[in-house]
Amino acid sequence: MEEPEAMRRRWDDRYRGADRPGAPARVVAENLHLLPASGRALEVACGLGANALLLARQGLEVEAWDLSPVAIGALRRFAGDAGLDLVARERDVVARSPEAGAWDVVVVTRFLERSLAPALMAALRPGGLLFYQTFTRERCSDEGPSSDAWRLARGELLELFAPLRLLVYREEGRVGDCARGFRNQALLVARREP
Repeated sequence: MEEPEAMRRRWDDRYRGADRPGAPARVVAENLHLLPASGRALEVACGLGANALLLARQGLEVEAWDLSPVAIGALRRFAGDAGLDLVARERDVVARSPEAGAWDVVVVTRFLERSLAPALMAALRPGGLLFYQTFTRERCSDEGPSSDAWRLARGELLELFAPLRLLVYREEGRVGDCARGFRNQALLVARREP
């Protein structure tokens, strides 16, 4: 297991010099119609914050957390340039998980820490939504982490968040034409019932 300081340096190196946040994750971009009209949203392990920026554009009160101070600095710059109001914080979510019952929306993409699943569900207010997308072991390319420890087993995302009400799920694996469709990842939108 990589130490937090080594992990922070690795992600800082990756984000250094970034001039744009990239595209929002599919789980968020394709399911904006499920968002509440207002409320508090949290993006965990936000990286450069493409999802957080999109949520702020939708009128939500947004916080975005990442281990990398370089990523957080870049996100603050992107938000300022776009005239968006959001709070970006350097935070090790493994060491300090989200507060219980504080969020209407929680977004996690391209990050997997299985031990956080209970805390992520508890962080949702009643009626709150979890948007989750990350890499799977069953894949059609080498995209994503090299270690299977950081990839989902088939159907694992459903199991991790089984207490929530499932709204959207997609995991295509290697079925059919691997050159098309949604490959190498699984996505889920689920709701904490009131």
